[in-house]
Amino acid sequence: MKVSYYPGCSLESTGKSYDHSTREVCGALGVELQEVTDWVCCGSSAGLKMNRFVSTALSGVNLALLEKEEPGEVVAPCPFCYRRLASAQEEMRQDPKLKGEVEEVIDAELVGSLKIHNLVTFLREKVGLEAIGAKLKKPLAGLKVVPYYGCFMVKPQQVTGCGDTENPTSMDEILAALGAEVLDWDFKTECCGAGLSLSKTDKAVELSGRLIREAAFRGADAIVVACQLCQANLDVRQGQVGKEDNKQYDLPVIYFTQLMGLAFGLAPAALGLNHHLVDPVALLQKKGLIG
Repeated sequence: MKVSYYPGCSLESTGKSYDHSTREVCGALGVELQEVTDWVCCGSSAGLKMNRFVSTALSGVNLALLEKEEPGEVVAPCPFCYRRLASAQEEMRQDPKLKGEVEEVIDAELVGSLKIHNLVTFLREKVGLEAIGAKLKKPLAGLKVVPYYGCFMVKPQQVTGCGDTENPTSMDEILAALGAEVLDWDFKTECCGAGLSLSKTDKAVELSGRLIREAAFRGADAIVVACQLCQANLDVRQGQVGKEDNKQYDLPVIYFTQLMGLAFGLAPAALGLNHHLVDPVALLQKKGLIG
């Protein structure tokens, strides 16, 4: 299977562990990731807030490049990139005038029929649990996890196509297929406050604190994520939240692709497990998942 791959800016910098583990896992599953040639920033984050047209045009550049690729579909692991590409395509589909203006600026025509996947859904639906289970070498037995989707990957429904935006299950099913104990909780798609980290740090601590406290209350060994911004935010906030509660939180925040890689028998170093603030290695050694 071959699919276009849009890593986005974060996965080439602070989210390298996500990028590396994604490539390793897809390689193990026989999925060829064809990175888009000459891709540019998707226009998410600050660009979207400052000038929506420029943001849409930036996504338009990437969409035009992707439409020339043979697979005709793309995987974007970063939820922000995924949402921006999908939203820009939908906005231009609904607004022909906007589409024409973007095409003029980027000097390219857009068809608007590209299939855009987030990584979780792509692995669950396109690759499938059977293929994932066939690669299982080291089951995640005894590891209790809470899957955290974040607020960007599944909402809004009209853009993402997610069947249940409050209780998605695709990541749960992947983790369960790997042998992990998936715990039920009510914060799967609640905002962690990552977007407010610089502008409203107190609010970011408050929002992430709710998630960290609930995960600890549920008895989770780790929080499993599919977003590099959620990972960084929940990873870095545990000291601040612990200071407020007068206790220590040591909940590793692990990418679901890293756990997939471990379950497939891939080397921990290749999955970037040494790049976390709350070190997951001791936990994984205790569970017998790392030698």
